Amino acid sequence: MMRWSIRRPIMWVLGLAIIGLIAFILSNGASEAGSFDRDQQPSLGKASAPVEIVEFGDYNCSSCKKFNDNLFLQMQEELIATGKVKFYYVHHPVIQEDSKRAARFAEAVYQVLGNDVFWQFHHVVFDNLQDKGEEQRYTDAYLKQTLNGLVSEEKTEEVMKAYNDGTGSNAIDDDISYAKEMNVSDTPVLYVDGKRFEGESLAELKKMVEQATH
Repeated sequence: MMRWSIRRPIMWVLGLAIIGLIAFILSNGASEAGSFDRDQQPSLGKASAPVEIVEFGDYNCSSCKKFNDNLFLQMQEELIATGKVKFYYVHHPVIQEDSKRAARFAEAVYQVLGNDVFWQFHHVVFDNLQDKGEEQRYTDAYLKQTLNGLVSEEKTEEVMKAYNDGTGSNAIDDDISYAKEMNVSDTPVLYVDGKRFEGESLAELKKMVEQATH
């Protein structure tokens, strides 16, 4: 009887320890896998689209401007608008300190005024970027003026207040962490359903999208 009574609490302790270990492993894995929520990112396309494309970009990046002016427009017409792709944008400000300022301001625009105004602002910023893009300075005054060309003074001030209060900072930090997790060190970089796109043309991108659906 004594042996049985001693063993039983030991077995309970061991059982609880094993259960706790399993729970920790599962919860830790879940947190790592689900630590970045793409649904909180600026996006384009239908939720039902079978393929997801993620772009990592920097507003000071002249190559990002070229992508935005060319391949993105083609992709929007042939892949996003047709329901084949859901497109997400992730800020990866790596070029200058004001790259991060521009990213945080754009994130404040997204959080305060929504997805549609974000994309308007996003495209205007790249449209205004000169070929010497890496040298352009994104001051608060410049960013405010750019937004004010799109929305009312009242809405601009609403974004400025949120921006000055720190809105967008955490989201940009999350974006940067996600870029590191995905081993992204430059811009622009595209991922198609979790696989890095190494091509340059729309034909190559469409082929990768088609492969992802099979």
